[in-house]
Amino acid sequence: MVTKVTPIIEVGGVLLSSEIITECFCCDYEKCKGICCVEGDAGAPVTLDEIGQIEECLDAVWPDLSASAQAVIDRQGVAYADRDGDMVTSIVRGRDCVFTCYDGDNCLCALERACRGGRTRFAKPISCALYPIREKVFDNGTVALNYHRWDVCHDAVEKGKALGLPVYQFLREPLIRRFGEAWYAELCEVARLFSGLAG
Repeated sequence: MVTKVTPIIEVGGVLLSSEIITECFCCDYEKCKGICCVEGDAGAPVTLDEIGQIEECLDAVWPDLSASAQAVIDRQGVAYADRDGDMVTSIVRGRDCVFTCYDGDNCLCALERACRGGRTRFAKPISCALYPIREKVFDNGTVALNYHRWDVCHDAVEKGKALGLPVYQFLREPLIRRFGEAWYAELCEVARLFSGLAG
């Protein structure tokens, strides 16, 4: 059996899986209903700074949260350390993010909803905004970005392919939020050169 090796690209000191350039993705909320907020066995990765910002938003989002989510937050706070020791948002019943709220069958982020409604300034954790990119910071400070595959996002992959929309273009705004305009411009140039070589 031959193992496929995914090339690693360096952009402005950040290491990226080339799949971020070559794979297509576009969330299809009409089909998935925001299932990524309620599937999985851990919450969304958060930084200590984000935990502080989320705590500042609590009063604004509290009425949108379920009674179960409110009880979890009262008991353990907005975040906890997962089995790997990473901080993640608290979850309800071992799966739902505590900040999940509902509009009919659709799962929404209470944090993002409050921000869009002008009630807060914090949208949501960058790990959520960057999905399906997952960020890892190594002990030496090096940042690496990987493309994460998840079966619940099958419709997003199909929609991305239909639109011809690469992951890095779909995530333009969150990538700029995380790394800046200049970095993203460099990524686009690297992607253009890489696609030319790959083609």
